[in-house]
Amino acid sequence: MGHKHTREDLLAGALAATRDEGLSRLTFGRLAKRLGVSDRVIVYYFPTKDDLIGSVLVAIAGELQGALADVVSDGLTGHGDLVKRAWPVLSSPEHDRVFALFFEATGLAAAGLAPYDGVVPELVEAWIQWAASMLDGAAGEEARRAEAEASIALVDGLLLLRQLRGVEVADRAAAALGVS
Repeated sequence: MGHKHTREDLLAGALAATRDEGLSRLTFGRLAKRLGVSDRVIVYYFPTKDDLIGSVLVAIAGELQGALADVVSDGLTGHGDLVKRAWPVLSSPEHDRVFALFFEATGLAAAGLAPYDGVVPELVEAWIQWAASMLDGAAGEEARRAEAEASIALVDGLLLLRQLRGVEVADRAAAALGVS
């Protein structure tokens, strides 16, 4: 007899719960109740809360990279080129909740709360490496990394502005920076 629930099913439920309630409210008990399963089923696939939170954040990052696949590819000349291509996708209303969750996780990490303080820096590093792999215009690995870091800083700043001050303010800032 096979398992009634798969890891993918539970992760999908955790993603939905996170989008509805936020990361800080994601617990084994709340998720189990929401999905109508025993919390032991969740612990079977995600032995620690770190594993569960990390898996949720990695899944969200994967969704964003998938959304960017059509506009961000090899051959980018620098951070300006990367941001110009990524901004229209990342600033779409469908991604607003994802970035609200990212900034929630970032705030929890900045406050030194586990598991966020371990997971979020790793995710940011993964995004920097991913962006650096897309940049061909910068000469050398160190230059590509610096351009990637500039890209992440610029996009995150604009997205945080969008979350806190609204679409018009972020769009105005993006226009002033020559991004949109």
